[in-house]
Amino acid sequence: MKWLAALALTLSIAHASPIEAEKRELSERATPYGIDVSGYQTSINWSTVKANGISFAYIKATEGTSYKNPQFSSQYTGATNHGIIRGGYHFARPDISSGATQATFFANNGGGWSADGITLPGALDIEYNPYGATCYGKTASGMVTWIHDFANTYHSHTGRYPVIYTTTDWWQTCTGNNGGFGTTSPLWIARWGSTIGTLPAGWAYTTFWQYADHGINPGDADLFNGDAAGLGRMARGS
Repeated sequence: MKWLAALALTLSIAHASPIEAEKRELSERATPYGIDVSGYQTSINWSTVKANGISFAYIKATEGTSYKNPQFSSQYTGATNHGIIRGGYHFARPDISSGATQATFFANNGGGWSADGITLPGALDIEYNPYGATCYGKTASGMVTWIHDFANTYHSHTGRYPVIYTTTDWWQTCTGNNGGFGTTSPLWIARWGSTIGTLPAGWAYTTFWQYADHGINPGDADLFNGDAAGLGRMARGS
């Protein structure tokens, strides 16, 4: 993939400090770089983020059915004001309420979408449970049903299916490696390292790749699988 070659180029830039090398490569790259942030990242300097070569951002909007990121409005506005394509994401809690309930909560609290060319479709962050059982107490079939419930409800609110953020290991463990989402939901794979590795069933490629949990910018580091024009088309829904 072209972004792997570009990452190798980043690591090979000589005669510069690691930070300056990363800044230079981000600014010169055709493949759009992005970040994802949450309430843990406060007082983000979006001017610096933009100057560092960031083209898009996913911002945590909600979790479960009650949590709303207190930083969301300022983060979303900051990204917008600096010409960064942005979207919201929802951290799934399948253990506390239905997919439909959480999709509605998300869509009404930062997860909306419009074909304005600067808004990415909302993302469902479905991964390891930080509060308890890995699969949130659900069977593989129960988890698949929950995700379909979320995706279909989100689609009914926005006209777009959500991006699905996950890891291959979690997907294999908690959905039985279900292959039924690849034709509707773009994949955002989390795999920290220099290679993506095996993808979950149903997806031939990933649309976004979270390749590191840190960098010169706030939050996690991401890549879009395409060019700037392709990122714009995704935001427009074309």
